[in-house]
Amino acid sequence: MPELPEVEAARRAVEEHCVGKKINKCTVADDSKVVDGVSPKDFEAALAGKTIVAAHRKGKNMWLELDSPPFPTFQFGMAGAVYIKGVAVTKYKRSAVKDTDEWPSKYSKLFVQLDDGLEFSFTDKRRFAKVRLIDNPISAPPISELGPDALKEPMTEDEFYSALCKKKIGIKALLLDQSFISGIGNWMADEVLYQARIHPQQAALSMSKDSCATLLKSINEVTIFAVEVDADSLRFPVEWLFHYRWGKKPGKVDGKKIAFINAGGRTTAYVPELQKLPGDQAVKESRKLSKGASSGNGDESGNDEELVPPNPKKDKKTSRARQHSTKKRANGSSDDSEEDESGNVSSKRPAKRKAKENDKARRQTRGRTKVEQIDDEASNESGSEDGEEEPPDVKNRTPSKKRAAPKQKGRPKQKAK
Repeated sequence: MPELPEVEAARRAVEEHCVGKKINKCTVADDSKVVDGVSPKDFEAALAGKTIVAAHRKGKNMWLELDSPPFPTFQFGMAGAVYIKGVAVTKYKRSAVKDTDEWPSKYSKLFVQLDDGLEFSFTDKRRFAKVRLIDNPISAPPISELGPDALKEPMTEDEFYSALCKKKIGIKALLLDQSFISGIGNWMADEVLYQARIHPQQAALSMSKDSCATLLKSINEVTIFAVEVDADSLRFPVEWLFHYRWGKKPGKVDGKKIAFINAGGRTTAYVPELQKLPGDQAVKESRKLSKGASSGNGDESGNDEELVPPNPKKDKKTSRARQHSTKKRANGSSDDSEEDESGNVSSKRPAKRKAKENDKARRQTRGRTKVEQIDDEASNESGSEDGEEEPPDVKNRTPSKKRAAPKQKGRPKQKAK
């Protein structure tokens, strides 16, 4: 999602080009998921004729100060972005709107025309952003609940160390907590931990004072540099992890392998050779991985977020049930009892009813197979956006179809008898 540098770049652009100008026209999208707590008509009426006095930011939130309240606030979410017509504004790496798109974009949530003809728009394709009208944004949630801003309110080394000593959670999860420090998101957390040579899952309270000082320095340096270049990633140092962390694709930074894990509930890129867990925690984590591998749920790539099934036991049970029923059909079993997908055995049913259901099941299986082949061809052409592998149950259907083949060969022999 847009993080502190991207939101600060948007704020500076609005401050430079829009402050001191009067709002002639305002159009607000009829999207209650994004435009929160106020109707489009009321929102438009509250802004019309007002003058923009200042543009403010805290963490990943921005708001415009007008000559009288209420003030529009913007929580950027996953893909929020500010566009000013004719002005180059740094856009987030995954921003959905292109320069060649229609203006204003169909994803525009707030469109404003100023008295000198300048126009700007806040857009959000993924609809995780929030646009609100608040009388005093600094004293109302979510801004009032934020911790110190990573750029404007940096902690001292003693304050930072003292705060970390009280936290049992992993350090990345803590950095993502906006009530602890506001403005740091997923890519920034990965970057500062990589540069500080700290494992993302290391418990915060286990960090030494020197490690805390190194991490704080890294936070300050990454934040300041990214803001100075207006969040233009092309100008980030080539040795930054940022350039190699996207898409969970195998890669290296400075000649060292990048791995992906889940930390703080987010996909996390790190360099195992440089970012190591401390002794006791490393032993515990190794035991967890060994236990997972022995039960068949281990992920050698470390990508536990994407490849481990939501309910491995249920999936395993379902797979056994499917194999069992397939073998029964292949052997021509006359037993009317069968296992459902949860592994339960149902009572015997009349032979005619079972025969009809078996015929229907075979037709559905053939239909699914054709559809799956078409889907597989399409996915091979388009590619997977996040690099996920095919689900195991899709791969297991092909062998099942081959095992069922003897059933068709056996029928002519029975008729001959």
